[in-house]
Amino acid sequence: MKKLLLASTSTLFGETYLSYLTKDLELFFKDVDTITFVPFARPGGISHDAYTAVVIKAFSKLDKKVVGLHTYSDPKEGLEQAEAIFTGGGNTFLLVKQLHEQGLMAVIKELVESGIPYMGSSAGSNIAGPTMQTTNDMPIVYPPGFETLGLVNFNLNPHYLDPNPTGRHNGETRETRIKEFHEFNTTPVVGLREGNFIWVQNGKTLLKGKGTARIFEAGKTPYESEKIPF
Repeated sequence: MKKLLLASTSTLFGETYLSYLTKDLELFFKDVDTITFVPFARPGGISHDAYTAVVIKAFSKLDKKVVGLHTYSDPKEGLEQAEAIFTGGGNTFLLVKQLHEQGLMAVIKELVESGIPYMGSSAGSNIAGPTMQTTNDMPIVYPPGFETLGLVNFNLNPHYLDPNPTGRHNGETRETRIKEFHEFNTTPVVGLREGNFIWVQNGKTLLKGKGTARIFEAGKTPYESEKIPF
């Protein structure tokens, strides 16, 4: 059975990396000693080593070891040794490009469907759906395709922001963009606000964290929900 933790973000304003998830991470990874971290979403400005060091520091507080997937000469072999997988945030286009080109997308999917726990944050959560087409990220690179892991039957929009009725922004909102997606696609979309995350285990898909999620279904008016209805 699949076991997933899909977070909107890794860091809430004013807090440290993953600190708002501490108690949930203890439970999610309770049977795991070592977590394999996928750092490929991070563009230039921070190396894979530096990014992994941030994750190592966060999980050291939970007495968990972290190994970066980039440290393996054969990443497929590294995944096959994984007890659990965590894919961090960054740019979804870059992440999907590297996973496809290295032949890792299918490997991760197979492992997670066999029971390996999978955690994602931001871009790492985006790829849990059938496609990455509801990401907020700019297309800084061109991936071979938009297809992703398909571990859940809906797409995600992490960092979902509500329209500000008192603001002066006249451009498209997140809701507008997702409605545009539904002009050509029928996959449901979960607008996942900061502080919220999705927990999948024992065949159940739960919304956890703070508040509700914004749910989008093709041909329907968007609505608020305290649970994932798919």
